[in-house]
Amino acid sequence: MFFHRQELQFKSTPDKPDAVFARKLQEVLGGQYGEITVAMQYGFQSWNTHLPGKYRDMLFGIGAEEMGHVEMLATMICQLLEDAPLGITKDAVQADPTVAAVMGGMDVQHAIVAGAGARPVDSNGNPWTGAYVTASGNLMADFMSNANAEAQGRLQVARLYHMTDDAGVRDLLAFLLARDTMHQNQWLRAIEQLKEDGLEELPVPSNFPQKKEVTEVSYQYLNFSDGAAASEGPWASGPTPDGNGEFSYHDGPTTSAPMPPPTRPDSRLFGTTDLPNSVEKMASAVQDKLHRE
Repeated sequence: MFFHRQELQFKSTPDKPDAVFARKLQEVLGGQYGEITVAMQYGFQSWNTHLPGKYRDMLFGIGAEEMGHVEMLATMICQLLEDAPLGITKDAVQADPTVAAVMGGMDVQHAIVAGAGARPVDSNGNPWTGAYVTASGNLMADFMSNANAEAQGRLQVARLYHMTDDAGVRDLLAFLLARDTMHQNQWLRAIEQLKEDGLEELPVPSNFPQKKEVTEVSYQYLNFSDGAAASEGPWASGPTPDGNGEFSYHDGPTTSAPMPPPTRPDSRLFGTTDLPNSVEKMASAVQDKLHRE
């Protein structure tokens, strides 16, 4: 059950309208690593969690907070679009607002579709998609994805911070940067807590028996590049993070197998094969008569 309180977690008021920056801000609202993504990601992870207690409660709480961040950014975008000039002053261009908008860097759909409002899209107008969401049911895998999402999101907010001199916008971005700092640390600590609680280990999934792997290659760094410096990294020698083996370095693959012969699809798919065309036609007719699907 969700309730809405008509207040914001942090102030979201720009100093002046700026339609061009409103478009840029769409990235951290509706982009791959935007607030809509993390709100939905943490929500679905909480609903998919199979055990009660601190992890599920944490996911419920942070998912609700991120929905509030969606609201703050949408509110900011709406205010940036309020009475925003289109950015072109030459009469020949200004006479056509759509042309002016394109030339000025504004998202024309902010005006045409949303009526000076925010949209669930990225900065190029690509619609937000649920394909961005990771919710696997395995908390170790999900928390690793969450740490990445927060890192990528903070990176984008930091870049946006230096693309504006509007103090009001910077205030909001500074707050979001701080929350991303917390959430990065939160997920990294939660990963360690999963280990301490004996619930998950590396490699994910840790309850799949490693003996069923081709264990000879489990910890080999295989160099498929003509650059040699990778051999100097700790991933090429020494103990592995999961504690189950030792890294080794190999210049190229350590296994190989012959290429299997080309496949022959069903004749009714009309692929070109090594069979004569007349044979393919006959096979197709026979399969149809036999009602073979």
